[in-house]
Amino acid sequence: MTVRRHLALFVTAAVLAAVPFTATAHRQWIVPSATVLSGDDPWVSFDAAVSNELFYADHNPLKLDNLSVELPDGTYAAPENIATGKYRSVFDLHLTQPGTYKVFTAGDNAMASYELNGEKKRWRGKKDEIGTAIPEGATNVELSEGQNRLEVFVTRGAPTDTVFKPIGLGLELVPVTHPNDLFVGEAASFKLLLDGQPAKGVEVTYIPGNARYRNGTGEAKVTTGDDGSFQITFPEAGMFWVNATQQDLPSQIEGAKRRVGYTTVLEVLNP
Repeated sequence: MTVRRHLALFVTAAVLAAVPFTATAHRQWIVPSATVLSGDDPWVSFDAAVSNELFYADHNPLKLDNLSVELPDGTYAAPENIATGKYRSVFDLHLTQPGTYKVFTAGDNAMASYELNGEKKRWRGKKDEIGTAIPEGATNVELSEGQNRLEVFVTRGAPTDTVFKPIGLGLELVPVTHPNDLFVGEAASFKLLLDGQPAKGVEVTYIPGNARYRNGTGEAKVTTGDDGSFQITFPEAGMFWVNATQQDLPSQIEGAKRRVGYTTVLEVLNP
């Protein structure tokens, strides 16, 4: 039986491990040391991890292979002093331009699991490699496609909006309220897009950090409207983890399903 025939019979959606789940203990995050800066020569340091508890590095470091920085003028620069330890990755960013920066990782991958000669095998790579990745004779093939985006914003001086232009792939956030201008008790407005179009009826989860010092996680949810818009009135100051996911979407891989995820970390200040 050919590989194509196996795929037609056995393809089902597999869980994409790199996409953060609100229902699991492990969540991905990038946290800046500050989000609003001034002065002639500001720097920001970042922690990045996958943790059981938000913003405490207690599980795995976040891989920074796909880390990018978009500058206020729309060009790109590399972060500095990148290092990866046992539980977290760290890096620095020199804010050489005034305005808002986007620091992000983004993935567009395919995954497969299958059995060959009685052994379970796994593969992950680019979508255009999937046709040759599964060997002849493989059975119980499971495939998924996934796009995952994790991003944070920092601003030097007056905020700008160049970095908010969507690329039209997966879930993306388009701020209405600037993400570096958030205050306790004030409604912040955003729009969520899916492949460049309004993402209707998507559940957005937001959770404050520092849960170890509170009773309960403080998790709350809102749902996007017909135009993809939603509002959050943050109840306290601090860093918030914001996430949305969708699964079982049509995929470019024949017979597979697609899962998309978006995550950001927002700093909320006292007015």
